[in-house]
Formats: sequence, C-alpha cells, structure tokens
Amino acid sequence: MKIVYIDMDDTLCDFKKSYKQSLIERPEIAWPHSREGFFVELEPLPQALEAVNSLIKSSKYDAYILTSPSVRNPRSYIEKRLWIEKHFGLTFCKKLIISPNKALNTGHYLIDDNIEGKGQEHFQGELIQYGSGAFPNWGSIIRYLEI
Repeated sequence: MKIVYIDMDDTLCDFKKSYKQSLIERPEIAWPHSREGFFVELEPLPQALEAVNSLIKSSKYDAYILTSPSVRNPRSYIEKRLWIEKHFGLTFCKKLIISPNKALNTGHYLIDDNIEGKGQEHFQGELIQYGSGAFPNWGSIIRYLEI
C-alpha cells in the first residue's frame, strides 16, 4: 500500500474562510486562530470528507492526516484531534500526525495546499498541491490517484 498524507488547514477544512470571518466578527483578536474553538469549528471543504473516506477504504492507500500545529494556539493540537474524530471517527485519530515539519515523514504522496513553509518542499514523495491548476479540487485528486 502507498502512504498518503493529507494536510488539514485549507486542504480538508476551510481555514481561510473562518480566519477572515473571525477578523470581521472579532477585530480585537489579532490572531483569530488563537481563539479557543477555532480549529474544531472549521467547516470541511467540498468533497474533502468523501475523498478521505475513499482513501481510508481503499486497498491501494494507507491514509494519514499530517497537519502543522498553530504556535499561537496550543489548543490546536487538541482541537485538530477533535475535528478528526468528529468527521472520521475515533479509530482514524490514530492516523493523525501533528508536526511543524512535514518532511520528517516518509511516504508516497503529500496532499497539501502549500508547496513550502512547513517542510513540504523537502518531502521525499510526490507533493500534490490542492487548489493548484493541476489539482483544483478533491475530484481531480481522486481521479489522479485512481481511487
């Protein structure tokens, strides 16, 4: 089985939308993602849950969540874990990896909205950039991985 890592913020869940909305609603909070509850309340992106469930059920892939923590919100570790349980169940929480350097993990694919900044540029497998011209949405990624 091929190992595939999936980022959370702006790959599985809509970080930017919540960040911008928080700035409007609570402008006195300079770092909206430092607010308690921020990460656990993030909305899933279109097709993200279905795509990850397809990867989980696939006999071709061993899927993991690989996300970076927020240094401005130490609760992000807990809230990201709770988000995974809410959307994928307790068992999949065993497949959650929280690391500030994504290059430390070995695998075949990393699906991430960013191509650098958290070690993505040094990942030894193939980087699939979610939201790029080649992979604008989860449907294009699922077709590419032939799930």
